[in-house]
Amino acid sequence: MKRYFPYITMTILSWALCIMPVRADRMEKAPKDIESLDVIEHLDSQLPVDLKFQDSSGKQVTLGDYFKKDRPVILSMNYSNCPMLCSLQLTALVRGLRDLEWSADQQFDFVSVSIDPKETYQRANLTKQKYFKEYNRAGTADGWHFLTGEQPAITKLAKAIGLQYKYVEERKEYAHPAVLVVCTPDGRISRYLYGIQFPETTLKLALVEASEGKIGSTIDRFLLFCFHYDETSGRYAPTALNIMKIGGFATVFIITVVVIPYWRGRKGRHSLEMVPSQTNEQAAGS
Repeated sequence: MKRYFPYITMTILSWALCIMPVRADRMEKAPKDIESLDVIEHLDSQLPVDLKFQDSSGKQVTLGDYFKKDRPVILSMNYSNCPMLCSLQLTALVRGLRDLEWSADQQFDFVSVSIDPKETYQRANLTKQKYFKEYNRAGTADGWHFLTGEQPAITKLAKAIGLQYKYVEERKEYAHPAVLVVCTPDGRISRYLYGIQFPETTLKLALVEASEGKIGSTIDRFLLFCFHYDETSGRYAPTALNIMKIGGFATVFIITVVVIPYWRGRKGRHSLEMVPSQTNEQAAGS
C-alpha cells in the first residue's frame, strides 16, 4: 500500500488545485471620465507590427522588433504623466511579475506604448527606470520597453487592440481603461487582463496560454486545463466541467491502481493463511 502513496498524493493534490476557491475581486464604479470608454476585444487578431515608434534610448524601432523572439509579450498603452491609473496598473503588474519565477527578457517581454504623442523618449526612459527598479531583478533590463510615437501610429495600435481613450481638456490628461494585452510571440492578441490587480496565477496562466505551451511546466499546462478565463472579473477561475473530469479521473485511478490491487493482495494473503490451518485439521483427524 505504501508504494501507492505518491500516486494518491499527486492525484489528490492536482484535484485540490483545481477546486481552490478564487477570491472575489471588489467591484468599484468606474470614474466618470471613463464611463463611456470601453475595450472592444479583438482576440487572435494580428497586431500591426510595422508601426514605427521610438524606444527609451531615442532609437527608431517598429512594434515587430519585440515579436521576433520565441516568447510572449505583455503589451500596455499608458503614458508617463498619468496622475494615478497608469501608476497603479504598472505597479500592480510589477508586483505580480515579482512573484513569478520567470523573468523579463527570458520567458517574456513587456512593452508599454505611450498614448501621449507629446511624451519624449527621455521621459519614457525615466518611467522605464522607475519600474525596472521596482522589479528589482538583475539582468532583465532588456525585457522592459517603453515606447513613444506620433499620433497616427498610436491611433492605429489603439484601434487594433480595441482600446478607447480620450483627452480630457479641462483636466489636461487622458482618460482610458486599465487593461493589459498578452500577445503571442508572432504578434497576435491572446488575452486581455483588466484592472489594477494581477495575481501571479493570472499572469502565469496568461503567459502559458500566449506561449502556446512553449514556456511552463506540465503542471502549468495542467492548471491551464483546470482554469478558464473569466471575462467578467479579468481572472482565471476554476471551470466546473474540467474539475468534474479531473475528479472522475482521480476516482477511477485510485480504484483501479490502488484499491483493487490492495483488495486482491489481502484476499490472496487470507487464502494462504487458510491453507495451513486446513492441513493441520486434516492431520489431527487422521
